[in-house]
Amino acid sequence: VQLQASGGGLVHAGGSLKLSCAASARTFVNLVLGWFRQAPGKEREFVAAIAQSGQPTVYADSVKGRFTISRDSANTVSLQMNSLNPGDTAVYYCAARIGLLLETQTHTKYYRYMGQGTQVTVSS
Repeated sequence: VQLQASGGGLVHAGGSLKLSCAASARTFVNLVLGWFRQAPGKEREFVAAIAQSGQPTVYADSVKGRFTISRDSANTVSLQMNSLNPGDTAVYYCAARIGLLLETQTHTKYYRYMGQGTQVTVSS
């Protein structure tokens, strides 16, 4: 599975950005798509994920109520980010795994596929 993310950029605090990701694969059976992010000097952390059917969705506590993940098609996913703050500044990575989506599977080890990141910078 190859993943191509887009939509990063620079925004002021309180603003919004939308990230998109397209996956290329031979089949799209039980393809979970998600997002991770990594800030300078920090470990890569889980942001959100969505099952192939669109449900369920899982969010990190830090983004609940501000970010919305959606499945636009079998192979595309979007992350709408609202009320951004400087703490959201990071490189965002699209990720994929084959299987069910469980709330406990929020570590990078559960995602076999990880795309190149897109930079999101939130200025204060």
